Amino acid sequence: MHKLKITKINMSENIAALRKEYTKNGLSEKEVSGNPLEQFQSWFDAALDSGLPEPNAMHLSTVSQESRPSSRIVLLKELDENGFVFYTNYHGRKGRDLAVNPSASLTFFWVDLERQVRIEGKVSKVSAQESDDYFAVRPRGSQIGAWVSHQSEVVPSRDILEQKQTEYERQFADEVVPRPPHWGGYRLVPDRIEFWQGRPSRLHDRLVYDLQDEKWTISRLAP
Repeated sequence: MHKLKITKINMSENIAALRKEYTKNGLSEKEVSGNPLEQFQSWFDAALDSGLPEPNAMHLSTVSQESRPSSRIVLLKELDENGFVFYTNYHGRKGRDLAVNPSASLTFFWVDLERQVRIEGKVSKVSAQESDDYFAVRPRGSQIGAWVSHQSEVVPSRDILEQKQTEYERQFADEVVPRPPHWGGYRLVPDRIEFWQGRPSRLHDRLVYDLQDEKWTISRLAP
């Protein structure tokens, strides 16, 4: 049996030296909204105005039936008074996790603004009508892709996906692409939201909102 030789690359010194001092803003209890969704909207608008690439990209973490965590980047597609909405394949890994453990967390990191938001709560599917409405405004290529991909399943090759893409393009050539039954939206309804603002000397500002008896309380956390 051939023994694989791997050359060890020591990057520890370089990594240890990576450091950024955060100096742009502070975060005060007197300045934030009493409603964390309004506060999030304010920060999200600032991220939009700053021209950051994909400011709606968020890190979604789920937990499987075996208590194994899994994380990936998804895109926020709607924010309302009820929570944060994203769309995906129900049969993919995150969909399977949420079917057995409907709690999840979201993390936004806007590095140029030195800001992070962490959100925790319960997740449930949005209505079929909401999913239909959003699917209808997706680019046609993305609509076809939702039919092509059996998300998170092993595929023999890229060629298989491209063949299926051609087949579905032919099938729906003269009609509106319908939403696949395995694809739709989820809404995370938050019960805890933390706002993090980078500060000098790693003494960051952290304000956390907790939902207690249908009312939001605000606390400051040590950095």
